[in-house]
Amino acid sequence: MAEKKAAAKAAMRPVRHAPAPPAADESPPPPRRRTPPAPRRAGERITQLQDLATVARRLREDQERREAEEKARREAAARAEAERHLFSRSVGPVTPLRNPNVARLRKHQPPPLPVQHWLDEERVLRESISDDFDVTTLLDTDDQLSFRRPGIGVEVTSRLRAGHWSIQSQLDLHGLRVDEAREALGEFIRHAHKTGLRCVRVVHGKGLGSPGKSPVLKGRVHSWLVQKNEVLAFVQARGDEGGAGALVVLLRSARKMLQK
Repeated sequence: MAEKKAAAKAAMRPVRHAPAPPAADESPPPPRRRTPPAPRRAGERITQLQDLATVARRLREDQERREAEEKARREAAARAEAERHLFSRSVGPVTPLRNPNVARLRKHQPPPLPVQHWLDEERVLRESISDDFDVTTLLDTDDQLSFRRPGIGVEVTSRLRAGHWSIQSQLDLHGLRVDEAREALGEFIRHAHKTGLRCVRVVHGKGLGSPGKSPVLKGRVHSWLVQKNEVLAFVQARGDEGGAGALVVLLRSARKMLQK
């Protein structure tokens, strides 16, 4: 009975066929090989290592810088705190006054000083010319009444009369009143000297249109010019330059005036 059951089970099992042997003229396929990954180049690895070292160094420097800044900030705060409590540590505990009793004064700006006005007035007084100045004793006793300051030789007036210096500017006082002429002459001489002129002409007129046919400004111009420190000498102009109605004036050098 047992044998019959074993035979029935064997009949029910599937039949496994063995693989067919390869043909004689066919060769077996070669085994498939796995391609290994390409190795990295040595240069690339060195570059990567250098980049990592650079990053690490920068991080370390940043950390050191932050630590130094933090240390400096703490030291500055400590110094400020020590200075704030310096007085209390020196004298001991203090009690502040409840009422400081301090007057609050309004700050008033002092009025501006007219320095330039004072300088202008001083200059005007220094350069002022008077109508009462007697010039007759200072003029050379020639027919043309020339003038030269002490220390100036006669040859200077001779050369001035001969036209050695060319006339660089001219002032015409025709038609001006005495006050106007005096102011105009002072300004003209001052400006001519300031700009470096050496030889100028002043036309005061012959007085032909004045009452009594006598020159009004001629004598005054002589007096005014003598009082001007910028004037070294003057002579009556030549006939073709105005004759008795004009004066040729020689001025000091501006450099010499500055050196004084």
